[in-house]
Amino acid sequence: MDPAGEQQRSGALTVGQVSHHSIELSWTREHGWTEPPDHWTCFILEQKSSRHSYKEIHKGYSTSFTVENLEPTTTYTFRLKVTRPSGQERYYPLISASTDKEPLNGRNLHNAVLRRDEVELQRVLRSRKVIVDVPDRLDFTPLMIAVMRDFISGVQILVHHGADVNKKNSSGKDSLMMACFHGHLDMVKFLRSCGASWSSRDRSGCCALHWATVGGHLPILQFLIQDGCQTDVLDIAQWTPLMMVSVINGDTAIASLLISAGADVNVQDRDGKTPLMVAVLNNYEHLVKMLLEKGADLNIQNKAGVSALEMAKAFDRENIISLLEESKT
Repeated sequence: MDPAGEQQRSGALTVGQVSHHSIELSWTREHGWTEPPDHWTCFILEQKSSRHSYKEIHKGYSTSFTVENLEPTTTYTFRLKVTRPSGQERYYPLISASTDKEPLNGRNLHNAVLRRDEVELQRVLRSRKVIVDVPDRLDFTPLMIAVMRDFISGVQILVHHGADVNKKNSSGKDSLMMACFHGHLDMVKFLRSCGASWSSRDRSGCCALHWATVGGHLPILQFLIQDGCQTDVLDIAQWTPLMMVSVINGDTAIASLLISAGADVNVQDRDGKTPLMVAVLNNYEHLVKMLLEKGADLNIQNKAGVSALEMAKAFDRENIISLLEESKT
């Protein structure tokens, strides 16, 4: 029998479809399936390892096999061993094939934002193979990450490619809330110009003004108020931004701005507490003094019937007790 003819009929490896993680291999069979099984030729496909040895990855009577779970842009070498019904064995020439480059995905987009790489960001988006709002494992979109990192050119690129400025993550926060919390005024202005809504709420009922207050960013609060944002907007606990000042930082400049813009100094939360009561509980003496000057009512009681002065006495806030008693007289 002509050896060259035998190679053509039984054993010559051929590379078929290739992806970034798989290589399809096929070969020819000398006899068809009409022959009795004891006349069938057995094929053993082997793959070369990094130690230059070979491991068996397939054995059977079929004439094709797809090698899976391969690394992208990597060259692999294979050989085929043919065992004939007579017991005769033969190895056929080696064949090498390389996997493709891994296709673009969400990681490429997020990494470009994290590196502040405008060129790579444009390349990934122009490929149209990645959804512009694809979330990461923490449910942040590329736009949200760019906003938090103050990567304004990246934000502009993402918006140009269709990023949703009002999209929320699992906690209900959108990009504008994040820009407000992190204190990025130019970012806030740009997002507003793109249609971002300051009236949007997260799952706790907070809006952009709440988050600007929590972040302690006076210029952003000034912009939002001038932009028409309501000062007495309530979250689920019925806390206004002014109440949050009393809870978080006692910042008198922020409290003064909110009150000047119309915030109710005597607003009560669902437990009946006022900003003055909460400022007393947190021992914010300067805020207590300012709230009193702005008209905080000492006679208001919470739902348990307790006033701000009684709270101060219960926690031995001596300086605050003096302020409250002086104001009362």
